[in-house]
Amino acid sequence: MRFYNNTHPYYCGIDLHARTLYVCIIDDKSDTLVHKEIKAKPEPLLKLIKPYIGNVIVGVECMHCWYWVADWCEDHGIDFILGHALYMKAIHGGKAKNDKIDSFKIAKLLRGGNFPIAYHYPKAMRATRDLMRRRTHMTHHGAQLKAHIKNTGSQYNHPPNALNLRYPSARELMRDKFDDPGVQTSIDLDLNLIGFYHKELAKVEWYIKKHAKQHRPVDFNLLKTISGVGDILALTILYEIGDISRFDTVQKFASYSRLVKCKAESAGKVYGTQGNKIGNAHLKWAFSEAAVLYIRNNESGKNYIARLEKRMPKSKALSVLAHKLGRAIYYMLKNQTVFDPKKMIPS
Repeated sequence: MRFYNNTHPYYCGIDLHARTLYVCIIDDKSDTLVHKEIKAKPEPLLKLIKPYIGNVIVGVECMHCWYWVADWCEDHGIDFILGHALYMKAIHGGKAKNDKIDSFKIAKLLRGGNFPIAYHYPKAMRATRDLMRRRTHMTHHGAQLKAHIKNTGSQYNHPPNALNLRYPSARELMRDKFDDPGVQTSIDLDLNLIGFYHKELAKVEWYIKKHAKQHRPVDFNLLKTISGVGDILALTILYEIGDISRFDTVQKFASYSRLVKCKAESAGKVYGTQGNKIGNAHLKWAFSEAAVLYIRNNESGKNYIARLEKRMPKSKALSVLAHKLGRAIYYMLKNQTVFDPKKMIPS
């Protein structure tokens, strides 16, 4: 956990909502100068903060509508930091809680050096990253549709088939498989959605690849030197990391990627692990997928997993390999070098 501890003459805490903002500005002596609710628009926000521009730091909690405030601060040369929602316990604790209190607490956390920092993702790459996440969500839904078709066949005791439903010809073969018109209509709905997803996601993937070549072309090509890592995994890793220099050490990167577990300890006693869900879930998925694909056509990877399976379950062995891949990628991007399997898994 990192805290913001720089000093400023004024501290501004904003409690964000889609339609309103509650703004609190305090000085370095903790005296409240501004504390009022305004509409969530640039004009009233500028009117409040304008007298303090150049001497104020603005802090908000990380929630869905922080983008425009961050961009507005950047346009006006105002220092901006994003608060980690999970670590801002002071906001969510207390007997009374409302927007006015929350904005004051944010300002006080800023002044006291107890404001937990979240990563302020750069504006230039943010929209493409969000599009990549949306593409992943739609892909997962498409996989659920395919699973529903397969499960429906099992419900009615149909023989299993190896049709790849991404192809139109395979989808057409499923059009008349069921005698009951209600069941067939349900299957046709799934097939139509799968076809639509495949067509639209192809456009999205083309768009993302085009922008990846503008944002981080070298990093994109470096990631593809890893066995099993194709365009989608490389793009996911690329956009979820953003700038690798924001991680001082490989340990911090592994923690952010959910590749390690944190020990819970008190008074010399270990109570297991905690914080498994803290970090980037998209990177965790990408590295887990990369580990599985790495051993598919890679003899050194297969041999390494076989050695690990002698002393642990396969699931844990794959987690160890995912951790190794994460560390390797950190140094690849940090040093701008291609993937070297011998360094990752010494013979």
